[in-house]
Amino acid sequence: MPGSVIETIKKWIAQITELGLLLIALAIVLQILIGGNLAFFDDVVGNLTALIAALGDGGLVGLIAIGIIMWLFAKRSPG
Repeated sequence: MPGSVIETIKKWIAQITELGLLLIALAIVLQILIGGNLAFFDDVVGNLTALIAALGDGGLVGLIAIGIIMWLFAKRSPG
């Protein structure tokens, strides 16, 4: 029984993460097409650019962080 609760929570988290990634992709496309800040998404492209610059300025630490992020996303199994 406890295992099924944990599996259910893991599925919810995976679905919420998937929804978040889809919303980020939608925000990027809308911001590129429309331009400027959108009502609910603010400056997504600017925030992503700042994040990439910060990781790039981090040198080895930034490279390790990118590796961990990629590993986390690659580890996800589809719903």
